[in-house]
Amino acid sequence: MNTRTAPSTGKLGPAMRAILPALALAFIGGCSNPPPAATPAAQQAARPANTTAAARPNVLVIIADDLGSNDLSVAGGRIPTPNLDRLAKSGIRYTEGYATAAVCAPSRSGLLAGRQQNRFGFEFNPVGRDETLGMSLKETTIAQTMKAAGYRTGMVGKWHIGQGPGFHPLDRGFDSFYGVLGGGTPYWKTKGEGDLQVATAEDRIITRERLPLVDGRTPVDPEGYVTDLFTDRAIDFIGAGKRGQPFFLYLSYTAPHTPLQATAKYLKPAKPGQTDYHRVYDAMVDALDQGVGRVMDHLRKTGQLSDTLVFVVSDNGCPSYVGGACSNAPLNGWKGYPHEGGLRVPFLMSWPARIKPAVRGDIVSTLDIAATAAAVARTTHPKAEGINLVGKIDDGVRLEDRSLFWRNGPNLTVRHGRWKLIVVNKAAAPAGAGDELGRSLRADGLPAEVSPLGQWVLLYDLEKDPGEKNDVAARHPEVVQDLRRRWAAWNEGNVAPQWTSRRSLTAEIDGARFELFN
Repeated sequence: MNTRTAPSTGKLGPAMRAILPALALAFIGGCSNPPPAATPAAQQAARPANTTAAARPNVLVIIADDLGSNDLSVAGGRIPTPNLDRLAKSGIRYTEGYATAAVCAPSRSGLLAGRQQNRFGFEFNPVGRDETLGMSLKETTIAQTMKAAGYRTGMVGKWHIGQGPGFHPLDRGFDSFYGVLGGGTPYWKTKGEGDLQVATAEDRIITRERLPLVDGRTPVDPEGYVTDLFTDRAIDFIGAGKRGQPFFLYLSYTAPHTPLQATAKYLKPAKPGQTDYHRVYDAMVDALDQGVGRVMDHLRKTGQLSDTLVFVVSDNGCPSYVGGACSNAPLNGWKGYPHEGGLRVPFLMSWPARIKPAVRGDIVSTLDIAATAAAVARTTHPKAEGINLVGKIDDGVRLEDRSLFWRNGPNLTVRHGRWKLIVVNKAAAPAGAGDELGRSLRADGLPAEVSPLGQWVLLYDLEKDPGEKNDVAARHPEVVQDLRRRWAAWNEGNVAPQWTSRRSLTAEIDGARFELFN
């Protein structure tokens, strides 16, 4: 890979502090930063509903945790996902959909706020500070907007954007909540006969004691497989389909995030050469797929399917630490990386009464979910930066030259049309240095700054090179300059991080070592 060094600007970062105890950390599940829309959503959010469809549909947002861009069989993946495939074929499958960050908590805050998390300082994972930190209370969630518009609002699954007073889902616009406030929880209370777990570095900190399931505000400890429990509660919330009041449901599965645990119900016999990592991961994706299928079947049986707008996305790309069982192929990079494998995610949108099936190459973002949901509810979402995707389809507009931006401490990323710019800290430590997941622990309060070694400046032509294998920065300095100018203009609307990064990661792609923060 060709690389180019950018002159370092600003102060150099201080030396890394001594390693902190691992128990002070929350688990993996962080994310990077979100992408903005090329045009303000305020100009696009409110749009008359099509008279041939329900004026105010139900809205169901399904988000998977660490699901790879190529983990769906409809996208060419090896794991059969018939229910997700059927949903994809009932509506639109966007092949270039992006998360607002490459790790969990920032990504989820961007989706729920409907605008770049850098705008309100949710730049890094809270990491062990979840009980005191969270998404700014000055931000309006899409649940609050939908509730004000007369929707019944519910949340099931993973929250991960604050646990203290005022940060709870019931304080942020949801009428009901069943799930986990942190970044994950064990999938079972008791391991049964035939169940299988593959050990990972996070097992010691993802425990039911630290990360309990919660019903409303009350911790509970039920038997059953968590993915199934979440599906059951989602179906309960949807109900029998009396059409007096539409619903908004945020169904946030923890699957297939670690711990890698699968019940005998979903495990298949091992294939030749298949590892336990593959068996468990495949089973976890199967449980997710069957859960989505059960929810869609319930909507169909209760006569609500045609009048329900459904999104299915992931919070970021799949990780490098699950034994090679997941896939972002043919994209480069993993969860936490600024490359396509970290930021590009499965992105499905279905509304049978309104949207014709298609596969589209529009540049879309999870930021667009809030703007679209508000638009179909005949309202607007405050300060939304996303785009009303349903409105764009009605207008026949393709979002192919859109700009999206990310900030991760001193690291920056821009997607503009065919071009992708990554400016990222150089790192000296060998890949894999640090804890079991390759992360180094950072002292609380230590700012993430430009490396003393400088930064890599990498430019990719995604039209010719979607796998980001060929850096063309040296051949197109004018494009690099233009994208840096665009990013600087966007960055003027951001604020300083509300808290510092507690983890850094030394990663390596094509011989270039770089430093990431989460």
